[in-house]
Amino acid sequence: MSISEPHPTIGLTTISRTVASLAVGVVHTVERAVVGEGRVRTARGNAWEAVCADRARADQRAELNRLVAELTAARAASRRAQRDRQPVG
Repeated sequence: MSISEPHPTIGLTTISRTVASLAVGVVHTVERAVVGEGRVRTARGNAWEAVCADRARADQRAELNRLVAELTAARAASRRAQRDRQPVG
């Protein structure tokens, strides 16, 4: 008795992976042709953009904190001045 191994069949997942792989290849080629070799997005470029965005958000947050501190100090000074102007009873 001889046991023969089943022939590998092409399943739906194999076809889907093949189509997806080909689509990625086409998009990559089109991107290179349209935007140019030097402007193709890379993981390094994406990471640098994320770092720059984080820095920009940190700068905005620091500016907002500075403004809130200034407003708080001005309000406290105004209250102190108002309290000092009131006659003592």
